Amino acid sequence: MTQTLERPSTAEKRKGNGARTGGLATRTRRRLTPYLLILPALAILALVLLWPIVQMVWMSLHDYGLRQLMGDEAEWNGFEHYTSVLTDERFWTIFRNTIVVCLVMVVVTMVLGTLVGILLNKLPKWASTVLGLGLMLAWATPVISAAIVYRWLFDTRYGLVNTLLDALPDWLVGSGWNEFNWFNDPGTLFPILIVTVVWQSFPFVAVSVLAGLKSIPDELYEAARMDGANAWKTFWNVTVPMLRPLFALLLILQVIWDFRIFTQLFILADGVDNREVALLPVYIYQLGFASTPPNYGMGSAIAVIMTVLVLGITAYYLRVMIRQGEVR
Repeated sequence: MTQTLERPSTAEKRKGNGARTGGLATRTRRRLTPYLLILPALAILALVLLWPIVQMVWMSLHDYGLRQLMGDEAEWNGFEHYTSVLTDERFWTIFRNTIVVCLVMVVVTMVLGTLVGILLNKLPKWASTVLGLGLMLAWATPVISAAIVYRWLFDTRYGLVNTLLDALPDWLVGSGWNEFNWFNDPGTLFPILIVTVVWQSFPFVAVSVLAGLKSIPDELYEAARMDGANAWKTFWNVTVPMLRPLFALLLILQVIWDFRIFTQLFILADGVDNREVALLPVYIYQLGFASTPPNYGMGSAIAVIMTVLVLGITAYYLRVMIRQGEVR
């Protein structure tokens, strides 16, 4: 018996095409819905973050001062500000000091925070909780308050550090500490700045590392102990690989935060008048606002250079981590 195959009618074809078209439209709407939902937030972020950057770049390419701030038209000067900055010897001295100070801050913060995080993980729960709360109080302290405390500790006349050093025997620490000024020379001011910043920064790293350690399965450490690995090998072969994405994030955040330190240095140096102890954020303020007359275009040019540098460092490190498969 022969079975006859019937071809679908035109109506059935249209119905099938309509179903496929409707399914495609539904899938498209489902794909676009998340982006449409976050579109208002993206618009606000673009207005708050991107627009100031565009304004900064625009000002760096124009002669922009007080007269332009009052309504006069800004004159285009091309890359004159950038040429002036990049050929200035003082800029390169400040740039070198900024890189060195930021590097020391980041390294000390990461190392100290990691060690304290491991310590918190080894302590009993009650001790870890109490110490963690104390660390978070230090981290939550306003930067102005912390800088004022360290300014007082190293004050020339009434500082605790000078008083203690002056009370020690002269053969041990020398003499004349009662009138010693810690804030006029980069060799003494920058270490105080580093201590001030690290004191507030390492608690965040410590608590973050503690949270990361809690997520590592105990079986991995048991396997390492069974293989005869000591504490150092266990740290490098188990803890570091498991927490590498966390370390990458913390490192990027610390570079961004420490590279733009301004408030602490402003308070410790008692303003921006001392040109010998400036870092890039203070240098921007000196040229853009504290100069006579203010030169907002020059300050914006240095800010653009600083922003590009931070973004370049961050992008390079993220690229390395993505290539290694640590960031997904």
